[in-house]
Amino acid sequence: MSYRLIDHTADLGIRVEEPDGPRLFAASATALCDLLWDPRLVRGGNTARIRVSGEDWPDLMVNWLRELLYFWSGLQRVVKGIAMDHFYAYGITAEVEWEPYDPARHCLRHEIKAVTYHQIAAGPTEEPSRGWQAQIIFDL
Repeated sequence: MSYRLIDHTADLGIRVEEPDGPRLFAASATALCDLLWDPRLVRGGNTARIRVSGEDWPDLMVNWLRELLYFWSGLQRVVKGIAMDHFYAYGITAEVEWEPYDPARHCLRHEIKAVTYHQIAAGPTEEPSRGWQAQIIFDL
């Protein structure tokens, strides 16, 4: 055989803590966008309404972030902000502010290919006074 295994880091993970569910999901979305590009360079101006659901909190987190990643990877749109309209058990409706990608202005920080289920965690902590937490792994 003429091959060997090499170490390769192809993942990037984040942990997010917030006092409640809506803030946790909004902060996770903001973190994703911050990993993709410099948010200070995004002007916005366009809006789109999205609706996402999941089987449980971790599934909702993956679906939520995948939908936002699709704005970039599928539509070449750079997200400026997210306004949460409705947050309910395993569902989100939000308005996303975006603008078309401009390579002269938007500097890509990380090429994130996917939001994974690997080690996904999202939801309220065991102690309600400690708020909500999430751990998300992105495939680079």
